[in-house]
Amino acid sequence: MRTPPGPTSVTGGTAELLADADRDGSWMLLVNGTPQSHVDLEDPTHLEFEYVRRMGHVLDLAADPAAPLDVLHLGGGALTLPRYVAVTRPGSRQRVVEFDQLLTDLVREYLPLPRNARVRVRADDARAGLEAHRPGSADVIITDVFAGARTPGHLTSAEFVAGVHRVLRPQGAYTANVADGPPLTFARAQVATLRSVFRHVCLLAEPGTLRGRRFGNLVAVASDAELPIDGLLRACAKDPMPSRVVHGADLDRFAGTARPVQDADAVDSPEPPAGVFGR
Repeated sequence: MRTPPGPTSVTGGTAELLADADRDGSWMLLVNGTPQSHVDLEDPTHLEFEYVRRMGHVLDLAADPAAPLDVLHLGGGALTLPRYVAVTRPGSRQRVVEFDQLLTDLVREYLPLPRNARVRVRADDARAGLEAHRPGSADVIITDVFAGARTPGHLTSAEFVAGVHRVLRPQGAYTANVADGPPLTFARAQVATLRSVFRHVCLLAEPGTLRGRRFGNLVAVASDAELPIDGLLRACAKDPMPSRVVHGADLDRFAGTARPVQDADAVDSPEPPAGVFGR
């Protein structure tokens, strides 16, 4: 394995790795100019993106501390969360489905995984990769997939979520990155979709995004088991940019009259406004 040469960047296909001038050993992955991942080679537990940190909280609370997990990542990017799990939960078995083989090759060549990380990456469409997995084979499933700056519609439907439910173990947890802006129509429909399949759902998001003031990343969490709401509340309150945990009656009000999305009417997530995810 090699570390990226010099202090600037390396490219491969539509992907580019940029050195973080403010933090030694840290790199930003951009795809078609859109930031997709941040990696800290010296400290894989450092999660720079706020929404990724919230997904990290879900992973932290998915089992007893340091207990290994079977994790399925739909969307790989620079493998930020697989690195995190490999360090915080040694012995975990992780499978990643990433469509862009050139991107994966670039990341593997220049950003080595932590020693003894048990991470397998498969080049495939996320839904096809999900369908290839055995029932009840994952403790946690994470969806963070973008084509450009939008999540493909076929990863937003009730049929897709039913596939997630099939692969999860009974006590397993699902978490997904939901990018949306005012009036949050897409996010409300995603909550309704998750609720049509799972018994328990909550939403983690920065207050300004929830109030419809700005475009942002909301993190949806779903499980048939009771969610660790108290733990999520504590973790999200301590973040550099604290977020709300929307659940129960508050989530009822947020979802409103939104209906579950079906394959027949699924659409990509909204296009971010110009400059939202710019450099």
